[in-house]
Amino acid sequence: MKFDGTMLQGPRPRFRTATRVAIVGAGFSGTLLAINLLEQDDVEVLLIERDRQRMGAGVAYSSPDADHLLNVRAGNMSAFPDRPHHFCDWLAARGLGCDKAFVSRATYGRYLRETLGQAMEKYGRRLQLVDDEVLDIAEHGGKVTLGLVNGGLIEADRVALAIGNLPPHDHPAIARAGLAPLHYVGDPWTGPLAEGLKPDDMVLVVGTGLTAVDVVLRLVSNGFAGRIVAMSRRGLRPHRHVDGLAPVRPILAKPAPELSELVRWARTGAAEDDWRLTVDSIRPITQMMWASADAEKRQRFLRHLRPFWDVHRHRLAPPVADRIDALIAERRLVFRAGKIEEVAGSVDSVAVHWRPRGEDRRQRLDVARIVNCTGPQGDLLRATDPLVRRLLKQGLIRPDALRLGLDIDRDGHVMNRDGRPAEHILAIGPMTRGDLWEVVAVPDIRTQVSALARRLVNAHWTGGEGL
Repeated sequence: MKFDGTMLQGPRPRFRTATRVAIVGAGFSGTLLAINLLEQDDVEVLLIERDRQRMGAGVAYSSPDADHLLNVRAGNMSAFPDRPHHFCDWLAARGLGCDKAFVSRATYGRYLRETLGQAMEKYGRRLQLVDDEVLDIAEHGGKVTLGLVNGGLIEADRVALAIGNLPPHDHPAIARAGLAPLHYVGDPWTGPLAEGLKPDDMVLVVGTGLTAVDVVLRLVSNGFAGRIVAMSRRGLRPHRHVDGLAPVRPILAKPAPELSELVRWARTGAAEDDWRLTVDSIRPITQMMWASADAEKRQRFLRHLRPFWDVHRHRLAPPVADRIDALIAERRLVFRAGKIEEVAGSVDSVAVHWRPRGEDRRQRLDVARIVNCTGPQGDLLRATDPLVRRLLKQGLIRPDALRLGLDIDRDGHVMNRDGRPAEHILAIGPMTRGDLWEVVAVPDIRTQVSALARRLVNAHWTGGEGL
């Protein structure tokens, strides 16, 4: 069989139910889709992951560091939307608490792996774990073929891209400097952090969000005793969760049509109650609000409000916030607002010239290492992943309008270069944020995955609509 990566066009069938689904990526999104599919009809699932150590947990929940806690309470972390107590029951069976608890990510990763293991025991003949990397994808004759790095081929009715987040992009000034690996860690989840650092060294963490918090805790737990500077344009850091608040009163209709009015509404609500209640009250309709916003409004939100939304919406577990506050009090950690303008490396250190926010005069920091903590990115045109680059080159996928991830239609099909939905290629998880925005947390992804699994096995197409 010749596999040349081309896409053959043909009429969409009026009715087709998927009986063999290939899932590219076995992190949270891919694993949950596999389990949900297996619980439907007689579907065969191939779960493909190039890093077997991350099978079932992905990057987010593979951390062995006990200081890395979930930033959502355990009671809302069930893997299944229709079984809200599944995770709590799993914790209870192992003598672990759940009520208002923030458990470690390692514990949650174990939960996901064991849930996948149980699915393998129950549906073993229909679930195949493929320890390989997908290099190419093609649609042809009502099927989709995946070419693997080892030279093998996989054929399926559908393929779901669950590729997770792309690594962070390098800051332009840092990229121009051409720093050695000893001085620069471009991906904080793959590079060394504390190795080789001395007690009197200084580390610059570029970014002040959740990724930066994780890296700070890793540096400290790995024995680094020096100073850490966390820097971003605004210097905003995530707020903490607070226990003992009143129950959230969900809002089921848009509180304001314009962004300026929405800000005023939020400020009024925060003045009357804790601001966390106000932010959490719109969670049920966040995706609907995003869907109803035009391109200009979305761009304005990303440019002006996103940094503030992120630090209020994605909060820290109280023990993690306590650790960060203690490091600040000890003067081992400082947050700075400013812009990096020039970077120059030498044998022993890196000179960072930066401009504090609101000031004209530049300052200089001499650091032993820079760690990129700007967070996961979604711009496909800057991606280095071989599969993403190849699919882009072939025109099988394209970026969404805001470069947040993959462009998809309302049913999850990826859009090709010409703006037509693929017949057999879909996407789930954080890379669909351009269409859904709120699709990075477990409660959002599990709902997306559950709905997609049902559509895949109960697909009725009429006039080209649906799966």
